[in-house]
Amino acid sequence: MGAKEGAVSPHSREESLCIFGTGDLGRSLGHRLFQSGYRVVYGSRRPDSCGPVPQGVLNHAEAAQSSRIIFLCINREHYSFLQALAPQLNGKVLVDVSNNPEKDMFPEANAVYLQRLLPEAYVVKALNTLSAWGLQNGPSDANRQTFICGDSAEAKQAVSEVCTRLGLLVLDRGGVGASRELEDFPLQLFPMWKLPMRIAVGLSGAFFFYLLIRDVIYTYVYEGKDVSFRILVSLANKVFPIVSLIMLALCYLPGVMAALLQLHRGTKYRRFPDWLDRWMLCRKQMGLVALALASLHVLYTLIIPIRYYVRYRIGAGIISQALKNQTTEFFNILAWRTDSYYSMGVLGFALFILLGITSLPSVSNALSWREFSFIQSKLGYVTLFLCTLHGYLYGWDKFLHLYSYKWYTLPGYMLSLVVPTVVLGLKLLLLLPCVDRRLTRIRRGWEHTPQDPSVQKLLI
Repeated sequence: MGAKEGAVSPHSREESLCIFGTGDLGRSLGHRLFQSGYRVVYGSRRPDSCGPVPQGVLNHAEAAQSSRIIFLCINREHYSFLQALAPQLNGKVLVDVSNNPEKDMFPEANAVYLQRLLPEAYVVKALNTLSAWGLQNGPSDANRQTFICGDSAEAKQAVSEVCTRLGLLVLDRGGVGASRELEDFPLQLFPMWKLPMRIAVGLSGAFFFYLLIRDVIYTYVYEGKDVSFRILVSLANKVFPIVSLIMLALCYLPGVMAALLQLHRGTKYRRFPDWLDRWMLCRKQMGLVALALASLHVLYTLIIPIRYYVRYRIGAGIISQALKNQTTEFFNILAWRTDSYYSMGVLGFALFILLGITSLPSVSNALSWREFSFIQSKLGYVTLFLCTLHGYLYGWDKFLHLYSYKWYTLPGYMLSLVVPTVVLGLKLLLLLPCVDRRLTRIRRGWEHTPQDPSVQKLLI
């Protein structure tokens, strides 16, 4: 490959680029290249029936002779015709932008297969993680990041210069053998969201059936009342805050567990278990799911006054008091409780929104690491505390009354407070001066080394 690499040199600003393929991706890429100052030549099997494109369309052989760099915007199943163009493609840089509809459709990656078909060409995998829409709208509206791999350093440099002029950030992933990984990137469906969504769905289903038994079935069995209409609003408005609070606590639980593990080991240089690593990597997504559920709780709470059932109960209560010539006594303690309950909820939700906003890349990139850590860590624990206090104020003294334990089961709000309370308690333990000093030393590189038993005996 050493003799071949000498034939590839960085293209000049005036050199034209070639694109094989006049589909959506080829047209969008040509449009972006043309806007960036390049001359673009298309190669097509039907040059006379391609419709409007940024510049001229030639057959494949003629187009290949016009440029050192050729972008292959065609699918793998159409690569076979390239073998007949080997004389025109030898020594050229072939940029493979293809993807497959499914993983492991073929025994080898598309770029590897292309390199085997044309061993005298320089195959570079690039731009396959960008869509036609993203290319057409530019890097301000699409992902600026693109990966690149290939066996020729000079070929990758030439393609990187083109990508840089398109406003993209190029990340080199090594040789052409890495193209399998690059081709799998676009096929991933929310990889970091799978665990948070599974937890959210699992908790929501479990608490829904748990509260359905307590609030609907219990009432029907013991009181003979059909309150199934409460499923859509009342029951949902209990499930959403319960799951949201637990998932918010689960965002901070792995950090506490990691700190306790470092304290136990006496070092920061040992890897965490794989399950803890995966848990910590998806904390952002877990927090956003929790924020979505909290937002639903707020919306459901706002519609409570306009519900038919609530308006009926209020109207019936007023009429009953009027007929009996009675008035309800005002309880100052109850007023304090309800106002405190709503106040903690509002403050907690406001900080929750702040956490969600600062997790957006466009916002977090404008923050320093200290600012980001202050918001996501310190204010995050304040948010968890306020939301947990909101739950305690909601329960107030209900735990003292037997009617709260239907069929000897705990109310849903009590179950939702277990994990947040544990997390806050462990965090307070880590904030103790003696514990915090040791943890800080460990995270600054200090390691606990057990003394030799013979030395310990002498010290005793």
